Amino acid sequence: MIAANSRYNLMELMVCVASRQLENERTAVIGTGMPLAAAMLAQKTTAPNLIILFEAGSAAPELIKLPVSVADSYTQTRALLHGSMDEIMESCQRGVVDYTFLGGAQIDRYGNLNTTMIGTDYQHPHVRLPGSGGANDLASFCWKTLVITPHDRRRFVSKLDFLTTPGYLTGPGARESAGLPPGSGPYKVISTLALMGYDPLTKQMKVESLHPGVTRQDVIENTGFEMLFADPLPVTPEPMEGELRILREEVDPERIIIGK
Repeated sequence: MIAANSRYNLMELMVCVASRQLENERTAVIGTGMPLAAAMLAQKTTAPNLIILFEAGSAAPELIKLPVSVADSYTQTRALLHGSMDEIMESCQRGVVDYTFLGGAQIDRYGNLNTTMIGTDYQHPHVRLPGSGGANDLASFCWKTLVITPHDRRRFVSKLDFLTTPGYLTGPGARESAGLPPGSGPYKVISTLALMGYDPLTKQMKVESLHPGVTRQDVIENTGFEMLFADPLPVTPEPMEGELRILREEVDPERIIIGK
């Protein structure tokens, strides 16, 4: 794992890695927490013309302060649109949104997500989770789905307790057979251990780089299914000093996301 005396912490690494996945002049529906910090950092570094949309109805705002939620007034500063969820979801359905950031209690090898329940009995679950919100719609119609999550066997499971949000469903061709847009689906997973993508043929999750100090065995021991690995397997590039400065001084000076 990352050394305690490192010049950055794990949250800072994950935000920096996530921000690098967002391309300039693309559109992205962004949620609360680390995804928001990542999108804001991307706008201030590698993707100045990234168009951010919020589920509550704001589109293309200027993020001058880190919002605490997707309905925060700071999501509306100089926005091109002050609408509602209807306009945002319609944009996804029309195929004009490139990215969405999601999370979940469970994720499987095909990028399917569970945010509904833990247990085997829907009426009497061990844990009742908040549900889909807009996650099912976003993952169904945005072209690329990114996930940020802790990495352990409780989350990376061989079988979901409940399928809330579609990834590649059961594998190659399954999304298309279900009527979802061809070419859409899971894109990257940024975890506390590694950066993952998906094998283009099998649609199974694949480690693309290990975070500094993390071993292949760490990933294997904390994953409930057989994870694929890139060969050769690089180390995730560390945050650059410029990224860290902007993240700490401009994106999250109060350290709401990245910690004290």
